[in-house]
Amino acid sequence: MEIERWGLNLGEIEDLGHRLREFWHVYGVYTQTKTRDTREYGYHYLNGILRIEKERTIAAISRTEGVPYQNMHHYISESPWSGPKVIKQARTEIVWHPHFETGSMLLGDESADDRSGKVLVGVGRQYNGRQGKVDISQVGVFLSIVKDGKHNWIDGELYLPEEWFDEDHQELRQKTGLPEDRQFQTKLQLFWQMLQRAQAEDIPFAAVGCDGLYGRSFWLRQKMDQAGIEFYADVPANTKVYLSEPKIGIPQNKRGRKATEQRVLSPLPHRIDDLPVHPSVLWQTLTIRPTERGWLKAGFARIPVWTVQDDLTVTKQWLLMRKEGKKYSYTFSNASADTPLQVMALRKSQRYFIERDNQDAKSEFGWDEIQTTSYNAWQHQLAFTVLAQWFINQTRLDWEQKHLRDPDLLAEYEVDRLPALSVANVRELLRAALPLPTLSPLEAASLVVQHLDNRTRSRKSRVLNRSGP
Repeated sequence: MEIERWGLNLGEIEDLGHRLREFWHVYGVYTQTKTRDTREYGYHYLNGILRIEKERTIAAISRTEGVPYQNMHHYISESPWSGPKVIKQARTEIVWHPHFETGSMLLGDESADDRSGKVLVGVGRQYNGRQGKVDISQVGVFLSIVKDGKHNWIDGELYLPEEWFDEDHQELRQKTGLPEDRQFQTKLQLFWQMLQRAQAEDIPFAAVGCDGLYGRSFWLRQKMDQAGIEFYADVPANTKVYLSEPKIGIPQNKRGRKATEQRVLSPLPHRIDDLPVHPSVLWQTLTIRPTERGWLKAGFARIPVWTVQDDLTVTKQWLLMRKEGKKYSYTFSNASADTPLQVMALRKSQRYFIERDNQDAKSEFGWDEIQTTSYNAWQHQLAFTVLAQWFINQTRLDWEQKHLRDPDLLAEYEVDRLPALSVANVRELLRAALPLPTLSPLEAASLVVQHLDNRTRSRKSRVLNRSGP
């Protein structure tokens, strides 16, 4: 059959519903409480996230899965089961899968979602990269594992603006269920906290990558270096470096007042965006990894540089430069001197995949559609998003091993590589194995009446609030 030539097995596809049930059997036990076994709600919630194509709200999932809304809402928003405990169990399964257990990278990034007009945990005026502006949004900091094109969130933390910890927000903190011991942490501190967690759990990874928001921080780079973590930290083009070790000392002034404080005695540093044409820089064109459009190729160069901090701490590291057309990017790395440029170039070029994770979480699993009012609900939603991603990845990895593709396809299409199954592909197959229910006229009419009832009650509430006592 033609489908088998592409590594698909009809029996496996028809069994996807059973596979999902077995998958949930591993994790559902971590969501039951001392008084109630609510695992069935979790199965239906995960099922809904994976199958519904849009508007993946608690109400929509409840309706699709035939679960009473109040029960599902309580399970996600109020039930005391631990989201981080579920994520830790999933993280263990992910990172020790044969695909990820050697040669993987950890990638950190933030993701913001528009939350205008909604009273939700962590919401405030902050930069939303998706919108390219400061707006009312909710921001999470996430950690992904990536290797050979496969990638999965394995951790995440909700960023809370500093204003959330002032006296004016005390009632809101209580309303949204923030732990009393939760204190303000910057995005850098949240990222470092997740890296510490990864090291404490002995997660196997070769290096860590992050964008300029995190990479420009000397504090974070120093923390990673002291922890023995090889990093690839993007930095802004106006970053200044020295091409030889700068001398620190007290200037010997021949005239004027005698200097008493140390400073940099070396000549002025270079801006890194001036260095691509420096005589000491040798560029090489390298082939990095396959993409949908062919092979990713770019120019790379590296040179040792020194930076000086405000406290006159001097640090030596690699400046790795990448060139695509007229566009340049710059990265600091503490990779060892014997690390091949090809390896550094590959590791520097992996950051695309956490951006892909962030996008998949929204477009494929409805991360930006759920309105998580409480802190507990945010953690629960993160747990289910990690699980949904892992179910898709685990399925793809298993099928790749069990059902090899016909090598003659390469010659037939005159290509050197066949595209992998996408997240959307597996979700489509799951919908075929577990078809979404079709509403009867009576059920559709009942939903409309419920919608009209909610709108009428909302209008009544607004009118009463506007008129005052």
